[in-house]
Amino acid sequence: MLRKKGKIETFVDKVPHWALLVNSIVLFLIIWKLISMTERGGFVFAAPEKIFQTFLKSSKDVLFWKHIGISLFRVLSGFLLAFIAAIPVALLMGWYKSIRSVFEPWVQFIRCIPPIAYLPLVIVAVGVGESSKITVIFIGSFLVMLVTIYQGVLNVDETLIKAGKVLGASDREIFFTVVVPASLPFIMTALRLGLATALTSLVAAEMTGASDGLGVMIQTASQYFQMTTVLMGIMIIGAVGMILEKLVKVLEKKLTGWQEIREI
Repeated sequence: MLRKKGKIETFVDKVPHWALLVNSIVLFLIIWKLISMTERGGFVFAAPEKIFQTFLKSSKDVLFWKHIGISLFRVLSGFLLAFIAAIPVALLMGWYKSIRSVFEPWVQFIRCIPPIAYLPLVIVAVGVGESSKITVIFIGSFLVMLVTIYQGVLNVDETLIKAGKVLGASDREIFFTVVVPASLPFIMTALRLGLATALTSLVAAEMTGASDGLGVMIQTASQYFQMTTVLMGIMIIGAVGMILEKLVKVLEKKLTGWQEIREI
């Protein structure tokens, strides 16, 4: 082991990131293959090559891409609406104590309730169309992003705010020139958490009488014990989530390059 800049550098630290990633994927596939070779595990977890073959076969079907497109539309619609609504509410809650006192107890109460619990209310309120699915995704994403951005405003360095007041800046100027830029890393983190929540709420949202979407594909396949299709649908949702998160990370680096961002 080598000591470098106060830290002990091990052999693993000198291995390239891509090599560790490849080893991780290979190890995962080996474990998956071994599980699929057992009697019980083979029934639940189909072999990796079967999943790949099912994907190739399904990719030739227009309905398969329709499922992905519809689900992606629902996720992005609910997520973007939640993000637009969460930013002003979170900033106001963090900046004004009076607004915080009124809304914080209700936010903390509602965020403990899983989005799927709202399904009966949503169905009765807005029906079983697209609006119900987007609403369920909106609720889950909104609360996660609201709390994250709100905590970011509360954690703004008081020294910066006091310095602004000493220099004669108004509350409005301090809010837009100090608080909002300092909260930007938390806003980007809220984006990532909101996307993850939107994807995890997708299957529940598509239980509201949907006829297409990845959640419907997974539920239909599970009814006929087509576990290969079920696993394929789950992996597609995970892959979509990883792609969207990578895009957010690129945006995060561009917008917060002036700060030291620690990847989560």
